[in-house]
Amino acid sequence: MMPIVDFEEHRPMLLGLAYRLLGSMWDAEDVVQEAWLRWQGTDRGEIKEPRAFLVTVVSRLALDQLRSARVRREAYTGPWLPEPVMTAQAGPLDTAELRDTVSYATLHLMERLSPPERAVFVLREAFELPYDEIAEIVGTSAANARQLHRRASVRLAEGRDRFQPSAEDHTRLLAKFMDAAAGGDFAALTELLHEDVVSYNDGGGKVRAALRPILGRRKVVAFLNGLLSRYDFGDSRLIEVNGQPALWTRVAGHRQVVLIDARDGVITRIYGLLNPDKLTRVTAGTEVAALPDDL
Repeated sequence: MMPIVDFEEHRPMLLGLAYRLLGSMWDAEDVVQEAWLRWQGTDRGEIKEPRAFLVTVVSRLALDQLRSARVRREAYTGPWLPEPVMTAQAGPLDTAELRDTVSYATLHLMERLSPPERAVFVLREAFELPYDEIAEIVGTSAANARQLHRRASVRLAEGRDRFQPSAEDHTRLLAKFMDAAAGGDFAALTELLHEDVVSYNDGGGKVRAALRPILGRRKVVAFLNGLLSRYDFGDSRLIEVNGQPALWTRVAGHRQVVLIDARDGVITRIYGLLNPDKLTRVTAGTEVAALPDDL
């Protein structure tokens, strides 16, 4: 029974690792299952540290899958967005780094990294592995692993503000966005959006959605106005996804999850998930984001 106990002890951490590397819990579960099969077929007497062994196996499997996934995503219908998950399914979040690397905005930004850059960044930032261990996992030198981490950090910093809003401010901003949209108050909605706001909508070719990112406040407001005037929205509520509040709603009978990124008190990114394949793990009633007392 010892192999089972060891593996199950590490499963939540391994799922969290694979999810950060792939942006898809479906793919992460496949990777962890394959790691389990390899664990079963390995002589435990040759394994000095089960956690290190399993992290290496999962990371390498995820790297292989990420390389092929990038090709598939290039042919995806419309913008490809990561699969959101309820916070309880995201693995351990007991450090600021674990929470930041599973946040939706970070997952989306990590799509701009090469597979080795993404692996090095996640292993270093979220799991605090030393560079020599990371180098062995990725198949490079420790010096090159440092360089990959530096390059990934710079590329991610270019897309994010250094100072992120608190959980309360994030929730407050999303709730105001939800109220303004539901009430058709486009003046209030406009005030909530950054001048250079970008809206991404992922229908995956299965639900009608914008096929390109919508750039700029004027165009985003016009897009939202068109949606609200054309389609029925209902059953809207705040839930907690990827460690942050998200809006769960129905649009013309289809489920939708909306997440935001913010800077200086205004929304800079809007992520609209409509592809039903990516919403199977997000439900409206299991985790409700807490509203600030002064909302």
